[in-house]
Amino acid sequence: MSQRILLIEDDVNISEMVDNFLRKEGYTIVCAYDGEKAIETVQQESFDLLILDLMLPKKDGIECLKTIRMHSLVPIIILSAKGSDLDKALGLGFGADDYLSKPFSMTELLARVKALLRRAGYQIEQNDQVTKVDGLEILPATYSVKKNNQSIQLTLKEFQILQLLIGQRNKIFTKEEIYRRVWKEDYYEDANIINVHISRLREKIEDNPSSPLYVKTIWGIGYKWGDQDGK
Repeated sequence: MSQRILLIEDDVNISEMVDNFLRKEGYTIVCAYDGEKAIETVQQESFDLLILDLMLPKKDGIECLKTIRMHSLVPIIILSAKGSDLDKALGLGFGADDYLSKPFSMTELLARVKALLRRAGYQIEQNDQVTKVDGLEILPATYSVKKNNQSIQLTLKEFQILQLLIGQRNKIFTKEEIYRRVWKEDYYEDANIINVHISRLREKIEDNPSSPLYVKTIWGIGYKWGDQDGK
């Protein structure tokens, strides 16, 4: 059974081009041309990946992203002509997994689609082990954390960063290392993406995000896992 992709793009020419190309690669493509239809479709059908434009009628891409992330962890690639670092940070901070600026090549899009589906599949296969550390219960099957018996939902990237830091608790990870290990791509000094994900992870798991106990900043170097004693 082919993997299902929801393509959310209001430009008919771009939508048809991407649709035709990905179908030839063996994917099943469903198209939505505005934000409201996209949310409705996600609620009614199951998809392996979403490709989401930011500039949409009726409900913009960021609003779609926020709404979808309330109920689904499906991998999401943002497509947009808005290619500034701020837009990247905003989109990825609300739970997108990757970002591709317009204009883009079909070859590059296909590479991103394959990489994201492969990483998502790997996470699903490796999701059976629960870890307890420093008062947190790590639940890979649902990309969530339990703290004080309360479930905290993370995005895929937030969860991968958490696992990376916990996996080597005494190691300091540079932003470049985090990007290479989590995004599986070369790092091009795009620090905003890391900053936003770290910030949102702290908002979810820390009692006081401005004075974190778990995700510690090592100034001038990067990040490491602390503990409840603040070490």
